[in-house]
Amino acid sequence: MKISYNWLKQFIKTDWTPEQTSELLTDLGLEVEGLDAFQSVKGGLEGVVVGEVLTCEKHPNADKLKVTTVNIGEAEPIQIVCGAPNVAAGQKVPVATIGTTLYTEEGEAWTIKKGKIRGESSHGMICAEDELGLGKSHDGILVLDENVVVGTAVAELFDIENDQVFEIGLTPNRADAMSHLGTARDLKAGLAQKDINVELITPSVSAFGVDSRILKIDVDVLNKDLAPRYCGLTISGIKVKPSPSWLQNRLKAIGLSPINNIVDATNYVLHDLGQPLHAFDAAKITGNKIEVKTLPEGTKFVTLDGVERELHEDDLMICDAEKPMCIAGVFGGAHSGVSEGTTSIFLESAYFNPVSVRKTAKRHALNTDASFRFERGIDPNITEYALKRAALLIQELAGGEITSDIVDFYPTKVKDFEVRLSFDNAKKLIGEEIPKEVIKRILSSLEIKINNVTETGLGLTVPAYRNDVQREADIIEEILRVYGYNNIKTTEKLNASISTTSRFEDYKIQNIIGNQLASQGFYEILSNSLTTPNYVALSEQLKEEHNISMLNPLSGDLSVLRQSLLFSGLESISFNINRKRGDLKFFEFGKTYHGYGDDKREEFKHLSLFVTGNQSAEKWHAPSKRSDFFLMKGLIIGILERLGISRIKETPIANDLFSEGLTISLGKNKLVDFGIVKKQILKHFDISQEVIYADFNWDAILEVVKHNKIKFKAIPKFQEVRRDFALLLDENVTFEAIYKLAKQSEKQILKDVNLFDVYQGKNLPAGKKSYAVSFTLLDENKTLNDKQIDKIMKKLQNSFETQLGAELR
Repeated sequence: MKISYNWLKQFIKTDWTPEQTSELLTDLGLEVEGLDAFQSVKGGLEGVVVGEVLTCEKHPNADKLKVTTVNIGEAEPIQIVCGAPNVAAGQKVPVATIGTTLYTEEGEAWTIKKGKIRGESSHGMICAEDELGLGKSHDGILVLDENVVVGTAVAELFDIENDQVFEIGLTPNRADAMSHLGTARDLKAGLAQKDINVELITPSVSAFGVDSRILKIDVDVLNKDLAPRYCGLTISGIKVKPSPSWLQNRLKAIGLSPINNIVDATNYVLHDLGQPLHAFDAAKITGNKIEVKTLPEGTKFVTLDGVERELHEDDLMICDAEKPMCIAGVFGGAHSGVSEGTTSIFLESAYFNPVSVRKTAKRHALNTDASFRFERGIDPNITEYALKRAALLIQELAGGEITSDIVDFYPTKVKDFEVRLSFDNAKKLIGEEIPKEVIKRILSSLEIKINNVTETGLGLTVPAYRNDVQREADIIEEILRVYGYNNIKTTEKLNASISTTSRFEDYKIQNIIGNQLASQGFYEILSNSLTTPNYVALSEQLKEEHNISMLNPLSGDLSVLRQSLLFSGLESISFNINRKRGDLKFFEFGKTYHGYGDDKREEFKHLSLFVTGNQSAEKWHAPSKRSDFFLMKGLIIGILERLGISRIKETPIANDLFSEGLTISLGKNKLVDFGIVKKQILKHFDISQEVIYADFNWDAILEVVKHNKIKFKAIPKFQEVRRDFALLLDENVTFEAIYKLAKQSEKQILKDVNLFDVYQGKNLPAGKKSYAVSFTLLDENKTLNDKQIDKIMKKLQNSFETQLGAELR
């Protein structure tokens, strides 16, 4: 939200600088994210002075150019070559001197330099009004009043607006601050806390009055739940034309483009008071009647942007006796608005149901200044005041007369909120006791009425426009933000409580594994749980009927809850690869969501790992190695071992997300699916390099971890012994078979089996391969001797030869 400093000072007379004001607004919760300078004429005409043309002669080498001498108030006149047809001796003209920066209509800067034009030197430029940004005419140079003094800065002759604009990051709950009035109201409270008492100056509407009653428009509100208040009046005899410069500058400062005096007036009041308004061309209202109602599903309506839209049965519409004219609180229609030929208008000011407006705006993907305010909740009691303010402003800008009484449909007044504040509760929540008189002064400065005062607390009435302050906790928050978070002292006493939570809490296990992965070069990602429904088509494992759809999606690409973490991770990988970051290791803790009909919905927790590109950065002394399947497997085993999970089972994967992979299980619990992602899926994300993906069933892992019994034992006092075998095997024999057979043959002394070399090729028989396997032996009670070691190794050899057909090489 943009707030103009000059505009703000119309409500509060303060000598605080914009920088000081921005600090105070931030302290009050209206965080100023930026402070930008605004000039109605870019550059402020700096370097442009009044000059007097002394002589004007035809250029000797160009028919359309003239050589002039110009007095700009310096010791000697300067020579300027000018191509304007209307330049003549004796004129007072604007002169851009050497070094002056001017701007094109598109905002591009260009600097006046000394030069030669067709052989004649030129030391400046006599300017047209479009070159200065004062208008659009380029028919000739701008001729100034003959009484202006030579050498005067041209900026002094024109009403140039210099302003500072606050960019406020407004939180959704602060609907009351969505205007210059609302911001000024907060600023007044903040200044009062610093013992600077200023008056809040609101525009007067005392001059409002009905001039005649010649144009009556009847209003019928058929749905009072969606339109709790609706006001309107007619103004006749207006003249639609451009707005005056002061109004255009106000709107331009906050990023709005001026349109005409009528529309600009409604926009001005919107940002001035926070009340959206709409002006209808009264001549286009059939039957001189306004009906506020919903229309049948599928009704066609063309909005102001020329788009034909199909209405929902819950969309509230402003209609005349025959047709819809406007989507209430959201967007006007293409055929009912003000045009150059408009001479009379019906001016609308209303309070629409916030939920209804938000649903309508989302359904039609429309986000306007009006809907932004209506859907957050505006002040229902400012409606008539804002209407009078806008009517008087339109009369000032466009002339005309008010030709009807105000129609004010307000059957049920929106009530203020009654809240009780306990001083003890305020002290507990704030952590410090704020004096009662300070609390009362803060509440009064926020226009919160104090009904009664006791020793224990206050009875309060909160105005209806503060729809975010309805509880005691909200009142305390208001007190604290005005008092100042920075004014709350840090306690010297440190309180702590003994935690009784289990060491197997989800967040604790996540921290353990997250730290382990981060130490191995992984980056954690956090993806949106909302995704596109089209991803289910990439896998038969995912079903379209299992998608859980949003009722009011932000867009088609964010309309369902995800069924897999794979695709959001691939989006991140694609994003990084497109920015020359191809060596990636990502992990994410997240949930998937599944609908199973009859409103049965389930969500599951996952840990996903992604590895692609090189394992490490390129180095001159070591070759790069690509990340592969076995790197991922090692990472997975490391995670499971860290959690104390062993005795796992590996089976080929049955999941069409992978071209090849494994499933790791423990008993009947499937713990991890991992493997190489299919190229067809990667192609969908424009990824050409191999991606290895692991999907941990985190719910199952947490269940397994909780039942793990960790045993501690002393480090053995006796040394380990290692022996190696070089085994010639059939190529279909796996290391897993060797490992299991070795463990079965010797359960006590054999501690570990490791495969450290594999060879296939030259000098081996067809269909054979060579495994180099190491065996670690340890007796925890004594030192092993050669006889015992040889006996164990002989037993292992016999088992491999008889059951696996192995031969020692």
